[in-house]
Amino acid sequence: MTQDSQTKDCALPLAGRLLAVTRPLEQADGLCRRIEAAGGKAIRFPVLGIGPAPDLAQLEAIVPRLDEFDLAFFVSPNAIHHALEFILARRAWPATLRVSTVGKGSEKVLRQRGFAAPIVPEHGFDSESVLALAEFAADAVRGRKVVIFRGDGGRDLIRNTLYERGAQAEYVTCYRRYCPAPDPALLLKPAARGELAGLLLTSSEGVRNLAAILGDGGMRALAGIPVFASHARIASQARGAGFGTVIETAAGDEGLLQALAGYFG
Repeated sequence: MTQDSQTKDCALPLAGRLLAVTRPLEQADGLCRRIEAAGGKAIRFPVLGIGPAPDLAQLEAIVPRLDEFDLAFFVSPNAIHHALEFILARRAWPATLRVSTVGKGSEKVLRQRGFAAPIVPEHGFDSESVLALAEFAADAVRGRKVVIFRGDGGRDLIRNTLYERGAQAEYVTCYRRYCPAPDPALLLKPAARGELAGLLLTSSEGVRNLAAILGDGGMRALAGIPVFASHARIASQARGAGFGTVIETAAGDEGLLQALAGYFG
């Protein structure tokens, strides 16, 4: 190896590392590109699938009623995409209806859609962080009407807390989540050869789906692989699934990449 190539490898913290990205396929490309830019190689192994809601009745019903609401909360980039694609094809967004979400990724999507001032936690990236905002305090939401755009199921903490604080909160299901069927060999073969350096998990539901996809034997085969989990709940789920080395990271691509560089660098 030449001195120039050695210097180049030293500058790439993930050089030679094979990493499995488990995000839905539609959301994996950006992270995979950044892994590859840092010298690594990414396997796309989606453990969560995203699709349109099987029944669009709730979306259809909310379109003419949007002016009734004081605040619209989107639980994820998927909720933003599926809700706005449907709604904005049928009407303009009400000028007085403020929007909120959680996480910098979702905030970026809202801004790309033309929302200049979404209500988003400055720190934290979960429901608890949203509920700590001044705009969600009891004095701010009492008597207000909030519409929550989400997938089929999920945590009820925001809606239940809004009720307790005197607001009216209504769900609209705008997409569905499902367990896809990637080929387990995509992970198990490189793991058996000692080539798989890490597994990136970004959803608690995804951890459960991974166990269903791989089965008990497959999970045992991966138990020694380092796992990078982007939230405490995901990290806890991963430990419960049998992974021995679980690294909790900060949120988003940046948090994952910083943790990867710190661990392997």
